[in-house]
Amino acid sequence: MSPNLKKQCRQTLTTDVLSNLPENVIDDILMCLPFQDAVRTSILSKKWRYIWCRLPKLTLDETLWTTQKDLRSLNIYFTKIIFNIFTFHSGPITTFTLCIPHSGMCTKIDNLIYFLFRNGIEYLCRKSYKLPSSFFTCLHLKHLTLEGCLILPPPSFKGFDKLTSLELRGVKISSELLESLISGCPLLEHLALKISYTLRSVIEINAPILKSFDFDGNIRSICLKPIPLLEKLSLAHWGWYDWANKFCITKFFESFSALQHLHLSNIITLKFVPAVAGELPTRLPFHLNHVKRLYLFGHCLCELCEVSYALCLMRSMPYLQYLEIEVDNSVVVAPESHEVEGFSDVTFNHLMEIKLEGIIGKNPQMQLIKLLLAKSPVLVRMKIESWLSVNSASDSSSEKTKNLQESKLLAEISKFQRASPKAEVIVKSLLV
Repeated sequence: MSPNLKKQCRQTLTTDVLSNLPENVIDDILMCLPFQDAVRTSILSKKWRYIWCRLPKLTLDETLWTTQKDLRSLNIYFTKIIFNIFTFHSGPITTFTLCIPHSGMCTKIDNLIYFLFRNGIEYLCRKSYKLPSSFFTCLHLKHLTLEGCLILPPPSFKGFDKLTSLELRGVKISSELLESLISGCPLLEHLALKISYTLRSVIEINAPILKSFDFDGNIRSICLKPIPLLEKLSLAHWGWYDWANKFCITKFFESFSALQHLHLSNIITLKFVPAVAGELPTRLPFHLNHVKRLYLFGHCLCELCEVSYALCLMRSMPYLQYLEIEVDNSVVVAPESHEVEGFSDVTFNHLMEIKLEGIIGKNPQMQLIKLLLAKSPVLVRMKIESWLSVNSASDSSSEKTKNLQESKLLAEISKFQRASPKAEVIVKSLLV
């Protein structure tokens, strides 16, 4: 660029390009900054002094309290911040995130909730303290995330009738109150529960228009009322489920006619009772025609029956496109010597991509790989991650072991027949 053209460009630009951006663009920029940095922009000029006061999204998180060692100082600091928000903020606050340690020292939370209620709060994320009674007056909430909180709603509370998304992580709440809270949200579409302590009672989920449900916890059992619109389901647990006496997998999946994504992790959901004692089931009595993606995490595929249960579930998903399995090799089981039987007529006509993690070469695992390759005519890619345990070996020795394992698996898999001529098999060994 010539010097004259550069000079002309400089003359056409204003000295403060940022200030001349549209208000919504400036707001988006400030909302990406930590709260204290957004407030600090008020010293730039008179025009910038109160820009932060109109932001509809506020976040008071851990970054604000890192310098406050003393609890009394924390309480004073928190009170000062809340006072400034009360005094200067104008316009609606639609999204608010609050995370503070030692909340017992902060006496202004009730006032804060009341302020948010008056300013049209729609999305609220709160962490690590008991919820004040004023919280349950925010009846126009649409999105709610709670973490580490004690939930004790007043007797008069009937639910959030506008809530569409609810996420509870590590909260303390009884089974009865949890059921009441969920059923009191008639517009609920997205539900995520992470229960970090054991709930002895059966939890009944009554949310008729729910579209996604993510559960991770330790409970006795879950009872899902009919959810005809459910598209995404994820079930995991840390402990023991009373599936044997309280759970029927056929009835469980029968009501999910719209299910597209299924995640099963660390649970024995696959071990349902076969129709005839001593026989392995080959399929469900119905098809899950909308399921496109299946994830099985933490399952042991070291014995033949475990592989057969997984195949039974897959066989009931005729339009499955993506399969991912993470194998749990912590359970030591004697390897089976015979092949997978009873699935000679199965074909995965839509399966395009497969990912298998934790494969260690057990015979049932290799039989599963063999079957998937032989019965997937449109398969594009199969990625296999083999996990190797290496303790005190040198780096060069570990790398040599890893390469040897990869070559061994590839050599064995290369002997398997492939229904898809385009199928690519990738084997990668990981040191753990």
